Amino acid sequence: MSTDQPPPGQPPEEDPFLKRPQEPPPPSAGQPPPPPGGGQPPPGGPPPGSPYGPSGGDPYGSSGGSPYDGGMPPPPPPYGGYGGGYGGTDPLSGMPPLAESGRRILARLIDWVIIAIPLAVIGIPFDIYARATDDGNDFGDTVNSLNGGSQLVFQLITIVAYVAYDTVMTARNGQTIGKKLMKLRVAMLNDGSTPPMSQSLLRAVVLWLPALICCACLWPLLILILILVDKPYKQGLHDKAAKTVVVSVPQ
Repeated sequence: MSTDQPPPGQPPEEDPFLKRPQEPPPPSAGQPPPPPGGGQPPPGGPPPGSPYGPSGGDPYGSSGGSPYDGGMPPPPPPYGGYGGGYGGTDPLSGMPPLAESGRRILARLIDWVIIAIPLAVIGIPFDIYARATDDGNDFGDTVNSLNGGSQLVFQLITIVAYVAYDTVMTARNGQTIGKKLMKLRVAMLNDGSTPPMSQSLLRAVVLWLPALICCACLWPLLILILILVDKPYKQGLHDKAAKTVVVSVPQ
């Protein structure tokens, strides 16, 4: 179960995908509105005909009667979007539905290809393919046999490329190219706004850095499993770290 609850904050008004406040439902027919002043009798006693009774005593006592005689009290207003807090209410209220896992996977594959193809071209001067076709050597042996300095430089270029791409695109409008094609968007869990640069960077670092340094297969698999099983927000480790969710873009 996901327990991340991000800090409240006032979202910027220019974000077109923010949560929208919900209007409270109109009172049903025959149901009187709640008394003014937060349910307290006015100073000096209630006026004639007040639901607090003629004597100005306890509005719920035997002499004054209930202020809601003849009907039930009105329901509490629904979560308003911007300032409702998290006291048992769903922070996704007012936001688009969560993204389907299959579309998230496709979007990530598209982003990976978009970055991997230029990196494959950039890697030519670093001789990353110098011995890839030699007999008895696989690609892993080739990488490990490279000059240490060239290998380190190319690895740093790879890390910067993936992290910078994800950070800049997410901070701009919450969408990488893959997410835009799949009609998805990254949003802050607390208010639905576009993640700021700091949260976008944190999200990208947690997403890419372990995979590019030591856990090329295990880390993406772990993130995918969490997205599939996490309830109720479908958050991967990178989403939990940045307190974000991935939602569908309204049509």
